[in-house]
Formats: sequence, structure tokens, C-alpha cells
Amino acid sequence: MSTKNTEIIANEYSANGKIITFNKPLVMAIVNATPDSFYDGGKYSSAEDVLRDVEEKLNLGADIIDIGAASSRPYAEEIHPDEEWVRLKKILPEVRKKFPKALISVDTYRSEIAERSAKEGADIINDIGGGTLDKNMFKTVAKLNLPYILMHIQGTPQSMQDEPSYNNVSQDVKIELGNRIRELHSLHFNKIIVDPGFGFGKNLEHNFQLLRDLSTLCDLGYPVLAGVSRKGMIN
Repeated sequence: MSTKNTEIIANEYSANGKIITFNKPLVMAIVNATPDSFYDGGKYSSAEDVLRDVEEKLNLGADIIDIGAASSRPYAEEIHPDEEWVRLKKILPEVRKKFPKALISVDTYRSEIAERSAKEGADIINDIGGGTLDKNMFKTVAKLNLPYILMHIQGTPQSMQDEPSYNNVSQDVKIELGNRIRELHSLHFNKIIVDPGFGFGKNLEHNFQLLRDLSTLCDLGYPVLAGVSRKGMIN
């Protein structure tokens, strides 16, 4: 039985000279540089389109811009790391240059892409695999020392919706995230944001139970990210 933790371990993280504070909710806006995303696949025909979209999102109040170049929708075809980087390299440096003060997150489960993105100015690494899809991810983020979004997933994007199963989804997700947090602690890394992974290896019932029990993830002692937009549960 866990003891309820009423305070977040860290209420601010440093990232490339910026300070991310968690004393109020933050809004993450998504930029999908993929042709087959949930919502805006093929939306951008040029870097200029991306820059206009990012500017609009920031003006509307986004605190973090999350850029992804490899689709993680259910049954998405896995692309080669080189292709993921080609897509990112077209826009990440341009976004970084035009919006030097913006917080930029890169959505990738590959350690090599995380490292390349950090060199191009990414402030946050957002890993849908939570370290399970690339054995080198934890060592990489510890070395980079950038805030890391640790998301829970059951399976892979290609298999995650094939009859996902839990004893108690909220408890199981919390336990698995806790185990991964301990792995990160063993590498002396602590800039963690936890994400239960709505829609990633969860059915509709699982998603709603996670939403009802979302506050219990605060027991882990870290900020919580809830990525519920454009999920089937919203419809």
C-alpha cells in the first residue's frame, strides 16, 4: 500500500537555460510532422507552414510545443530512424531559431533521435515507449540531462491495441511507472514527468479508469502529463 504523497518532488526543472515550473497547469500543443498522424497528417507542406502553426499555438497560450516525426497511432507502420530524422531536421532547427524562448519537446522513442534533437535545441524528450522501445533511452536522457516524459505503453504502436489487458489498469500503470522511475534514479536522473499513456495499450474502459484515478499518479512524486486530446474516448 503506497502512502499518498501530497507534494511534487520538484516543482521546476532546468532545460537549456530555461526554467519549467509546475506550480500551475501547462498546455502542450502538438505538431505532427507526419503524413499519417491522428489529426494533422499532411497538414504541413513546408517549414513555413510549421512556423505559422507554432506561432499561432504559442499566441493561443501553449506553454510547450511538442514536435513528432514518426506516427505512433495504433498499427502505424514503423519508419526507419533516418526517415524520422529527415522529417525532424527540416523543422526543428527552424522552430528553435524563430522561437528561442519557447519550450520545445521532441516526441521520439529512439535514443539516437533524442540525442540529435538535443543538439538542435530540444528542451524536453517525450518518449511514448517509456524506455521499453529502446534499451539505450534511459542512459541517453541521463546524459542529456533534459526533462524526460516517461510514458506508459503496453506493447508497441503496432500491437498495443490487440486486446490490452490489466488486473487493475490504474494500479498496474502506477507500479510499472514506479519501476522505471527507480531505473532512472539508479542513473542519478530526476527530471521526470510521468504520463499514463491514454490510448497506448488501453481500451476505452481503461482510459476512463485512468482518467478517474489520474490524481493517484501524483503519489509517484512527479508532474503528470495527460495526453487525452484526439483520443477515441473524447468522441
